[in-house]
Amino acid sequence: MSDTGKLILVPTPVGNLGDITLRAIEVLKNADIILAEDTRVSAKLLKHLVIEKKLIAHHQFNEHQQINQITAKIREGNTVALISDAGTPAISDPGFLLVRACIGQNIDVECLPGPTALIPALAVSGLASDRFVFEGFLPRKKGRKKRMSELSEESRTMIFYESPFRLVKTLSELHEFLGGDRLICVCREISKIFEEIKRGSLSEVAEYYIQNPPKGEIVVVIEGKKKKHNH
Repeated sequence: MSDTGKLILVPTPVGNLGDITLRAIEVLKNADIILAEDTRVSAKLLKHLVIEKKLIAHHQFNEHQQINQITAKIREGNTVALISDAGTPAISDPGFLLVRACIGQNIDVECLPGPTALIPALAVSGLASDRFVFEGFLPRKKGRKKRMSELSEESRTMIFYESPFRLVKTLSELHEFLGGDRLICVCREISKIFEEIKRGSLSEVAEYYIQNPPKGEIVVVIEGKKKKHNH
């Protein structure tokens, strides 16, 4: 335990466990407390890294109640590491509320650079990567159609996370709002053994996944609306 505690966000592999950084291993070994989105998932990672530490569950259902206890522990001088099941905490994963609370109490917050699913998907898509917008998960019900309608006018490359159970439905709805010719890249199981990257038009890729129901973690990258040039 140090004199001054802090919160450190530690990105964890989105697939291949070899993607963990040396610095992330060092932080996890030295942390006084490790908060994990799902302790069962994170226990496997710590076992692989030969780190014996007790994990405390910190997820969307308990993060509100826990914040005061955690910030009190940090103010006592504890270094707290936060990990999610995969990727960088606070990016479509728990962490934002705790980070905001720490900042509000003048507690040091660090985030290590490391794995995240959206950047490899964008880089490998072949779509414009100079300007892009990350949408996380689209709304499930309320506001879903409105959001898709707004995004039909977006000129930057768009990146979404999606569940395999909703991918076909989402692609067919995006087809309706964006048109079937819009270029798209669906990345499935990034950095895992069964990684799959499917590129093509929205109509082609939607048809492919109707014929081949997807499994695993999915990132969807879609080209932005082309600007009309006035002659």
